[in-house]
Amino acid sequence: MFKGVKMEMKETRQHVWEITMKEPMRVPGRIYADEPIMNHLKSELATEWSALRQIVNVAALPGIQDASIAMSDVHPGYGFPIGGVGAFDAEEGVITMAGIGFDINCGVRNLKTSLTKDELEPKKEELANELFKSIPAGLGVTGELRLDEKKIDEVLVKGSEYVIDEGYGIQEDLEYTEENGRVEGADPSKVSHKAKQRQYKQVGTLGSGNHYLEVQYVDEIFNEKAAKAYGLFQDQIIVSIHCGSRALGHQIGTDYLKFLEEATKKYGIQIADRELVCAPFQSPEGQQYFSAVKAGMNCAFANRQVLAHLTRNVFSTVLGLKYSEIPMFYDIAHNTCKLEEHKGKKLVVHRKGSTRAFGPGRKEIPKAYRQVGQPVLVGGTMGTSSYILHGTKAGMEETFGSACHGAGRAMSRTKAKKKWCGESILQQLSKKGIIIKGHSRAGLAEEAPGAYKDVDEVINIMHLTGIAEKVVKVKPLVCIKG
Repeated sequence: MFKGVKMEMKETRQHVWEITMKEPMRVPGRIYADEPIMNHLKSELATEWSALRQIVNVAALPGIQDASIAMSDVHPGYGFPIGGVGAFDAEEGVITMAGIGFDINCGVRNLKTSLTKDELEPKKEELANELFKSIPAGLGVTGELRLDEKKIDEVLVKGSEYVIDEGYGIQEDLEYTEENGRVEGADPSKVSHKAKQRQYKQVGTLGSGNHYLEVQYVDEIFNEKAAKAYGLFQDQIIVSIHCGSRALGHQIGTDYLKFLEEATKKYGIQIADRELVCAPFQSPEGQQYFSAVKAGMNCAFANRQVLAHLTRNVFSTVLGLKYSEIPMFYDIAHNTCKLEEHKGKKLVVHRKGSTRAFGPGRKEIPKAYRQVGQPVLVGGTMGTSSYILHGTKAGMEETFGSACHGAGRAMSRTKAKKKWCGESILQQLSKKGIIIKGHSRAGLAEEAPGAYKDVDEVINIMHLTGIAEKVVKVKPLVCIKG
């Protein structure tokens, strides 16, 4: 609908851009970006796949509030930009699969350790080898859990609780997991047999693509008070696990595309892109899809919980650490749809490649972190760095408590594979002291650090605009890839 239409854009304040609202937009677009990122986004307008056009298309959906928002890591996605946020009135608005994605509740779980970088160094190679052997990773890989449909249904309802009861983790982990590792209202009957069947052997697996398990160290501390509240210190070893709901989440997305297409027609919803099929949130169709999404979220929580347990086993075996010396730091997702209260109003907040980043005082934040604000876990690339931020009051006001989720791709996977060779990436990163263990050389090429935006630039935009502020920068030592 908007292809070829000239967009009016202006910088309203440093690193905050607005796309002027024009029919049929219901709200303006808002992008957190510096000039280089904006110039890149503008250059995409001449191509088939444009994040700016997607921002505008989302702004035309019924019930959207305030603005169609894009974070500094924004790039084109399926219908809805990755790095996008859309909040919809719970009574008048819609729920759309494109605003959640195929990897429901993809997120990051961080574990802390009592070790420092120097203490780990003599055992780094052994640790990398054991993690590579013990963490199921790669396309179609299976884990050690063997579940049937009845047990899968329990996972979809109980999330992390189910696998902890099976011996994969400790109860204290739940306090430091978003939603305590279990979203209420999940209905397994709304998930297809095929989706469940695909997950029988995949709970506790890392998968492929941009998913990873990374051993990192705290390289730089920006906010001593926040770091202390989070239990982080200079040169500390932490572990970051990035993955989601695996085949089950993807199948839920696939199954519901046709379902939501019919709902879009039934309710006469005008959409600018066929990928934005949706249903009124309060409709039977909207509520059915929402229940299925919640089931997918619980599956992802369980998946990361098992992977955290396997990681602790390896650290215990190789480094002699007790489980109490490898506590949970936090687990937060970046592909979700949640019913939340903002400014006294119930909203359906879609975060597609965007992380919840609640500011100080919100009851959803663990008590130990509540005064500082929610930890925001932002993955960078396997050759650069990642960040831990904290949520802010400004973020609550402007972005419904949301921030960026990663560096954000600068080029497609296809282009990356043409430009880089997996073997050369291994060699280059080895010279930096980073051990990469990957199941696919092509996969490593797709995830080449150069295929992503500069994570420092992306984070600085969030920090300078006050949406989420820097606490620590972490750098990789060991990375396990699918």
